[in-house]
Amino acid sequence: MHALLTQDMVETFQRDGVVLVKGLFADHVDDIRAGIARNMAEPGPYAAENLKEGEAGRFFDDYCNWQRIPEFERVLRSSPAAEVAADLMRSDRVQVFHDHVLVKEPGTSKPTPWHQDGPYYFVDGMQNVSFWSPVDPVTDASLRCVAGSHLWDKPVLPKRWLSETDFFPDSDAYMPVPDPDAEGMDIREWQMEPGDAVAFNYGILHGARGNTSTSRRRAFSLRLVGDDARYVARPGPTSPPFPGHGMQPGDVLREDWFPVIFER
Repeated sequence: MHALLTQDMVETFQRDGVVLVKGLFADHVDDIRAGIARNMAEPGPYAAENLKEGEAGRFFDDYCNWQRIPEFERVLRSSPAAEVAADLMRSDRVQVFHDHVLVKEPGTSKPTPWHQDGPYYFVDGMQNVSFWSPVDPVTDASLRCVAGSHLWDKPVLPKRWLSETDFFPDSDAYMPVPDPDAEGMDIREWQMEPGDAVAFNYGILHGARGNTSTSRRRAFSLRLVGDDARYVARPGPTSPPFPGHGMQPGDVLREDWFPVIFER
């Protein structure tokens, strides 16, 4: 097991679907900051501004850029994230799914809506992990995760963040987005230093408060999958879409697009 982990942390991740990994990217903070700066200066095709006209601040996000931003590829291949992911997932191998950048500038009051990542993705399987890592100290603008929500009977209906419309047609297969604060759910959140990472399963309901501080909140996410990951069809377009992937339901993710970065 990697030195950053304990057996208790692995068991917590398996049970609750979320755990804090201190210092996961501590040696790569400068690279992540440089990569985020490059990403914001040269946005990719999926970049989005998530505020409506008149809303204060700036909430930028973009994903699937690691192959064109060398700082992100360096982090992906040289940080301990892949080995830590294998331990947390109890998987023999780890594939890259994608990267994601989220930036809330000072005075951005809009929260990140409650959502699960899994319903947006074309990946099925329990062996998966997202690492959410800030490169600025965070207190109130930290990630908030509902422990155990990866084990709910139904996934949460995905929505578009800006328009707040449903991503898929109304379906009995999905439940409405709950209000964890009002419903008294077990919400986990941490004050974090640059390079710390929240590790969470794709099925974890999560969100984040707005950034009402005078400091930036830049975060880098790395999404990885393990042995049981398989392509699954959704009732509508997925995000990220990966057009032209050619996979069929039940397929292992193609390794030329989603490379294996760790194997026991």
